Amino acid sequence: MATVLVVDDSAVDRRIVRGLLEHAGDYEVLEAPDGEAALAAVAEREPDVIITDLLMPRMDGFAMVEALKEDSPGIPVILMTGRGSEEIAAKALQHGAASYVAKSRLAHDLTPTVERILSAAREDRTHARLLHHMRACRLEFQLRNDLSLIRAAVNLLQLMLRCLPLADEIERLRVGIALEEALKNAYYHGNLELGGMTPRPPREDYAALAAGRVLTTPYRDRRIHVSAEIGRDEAVFVVRDEGAGFDVSGWLEKSAVLDADAASNRGMSLMRSIMDDVRYNPAGNEVTLHKRAAQPVAAEASLETTGELRFGSLLSDPD
Repeated sequence: MATVLVVDDSAVDRRIVRGLLEHAGDYEVLEAPDGEAALAAVAEREPDVIITDLLMPRMDGFAMVEALKEDSPGIPVILMTGRGSEEIAAKALQHGAASYVAKSRLAHDLTPTVERILSAAREDRTHARLLHHMRACRLEFQLRNDLSLIRAAVNLLQLMLRCLPLADEIERLRVGIALEEALKNAYYHGNLELGGMTPRPPREDYAALAAGRVLTTPYRDRRIHVSAEIGRDEAVFVVRDEGAGFDVSGWLEKSAVLDADAASNRGMSLMRSIMDDVRYNPAGNEVTLHKRAAQPVAAEASLETTGELRFGSLLSDPD
């Protein structure tokens, strides 16, 4: 049973989150009315994940994220944002929060976000020690429009990220979240073009609409192309779909505030807040994401100690 600490000065909002989690799965839900109370609760018993409001008295969500990063860096934090607080959420993401969910979307987005983070935290650590000694790797994928393949690819890429020295395990988890958002954008908005429908469907209808389009031409014949080059100094990920693309002007500026209620904006906000650099090609159907090491690693003097390991086309679908 996973333990979740819900932090919000509104007792009503805490009850809503508790109800959603208890209805969805086997969770033990703890509560705290503000950041100070949350830190006291963590000192007594560390939860598996924390869900917190941003705007609270005494200690707000941003200050709590900072304090947790110092004292309990292994606990992932999910922010709950109200309308108009996306800029604050982006700032908190840049300082260590794992993800965020708009309060207006809690019923649809909260449980999947919690499950994704807990799943990553419970990943098989059999090869973890070995992968910390890997010097470099390259992976290439050509994926059908299949969410299970997307999840499998993200899990493998996140595992290979042990090659890249990051600040902590939460940072590796955050990079995996950003990668999954890039791949899901390629799936829903790129190859299946759900975001281009008129009128634009609500996000909760995407799964049903996607189930139809993956069987229909031309969508069923499109592929998602993924490449990753991960070394000791930097990781570079490229995700390309075969859709029509979109107008990327103005989307990736750090100063731009994105509406978290829009279906594609949450993914874009997560990518640009977690990654060091995010760039689209002019057509808008390929995104390149850079993540640099926490501290650059000096090159080894002897080639015999590099042990470079390369993987090519581990998952491919030429059909």
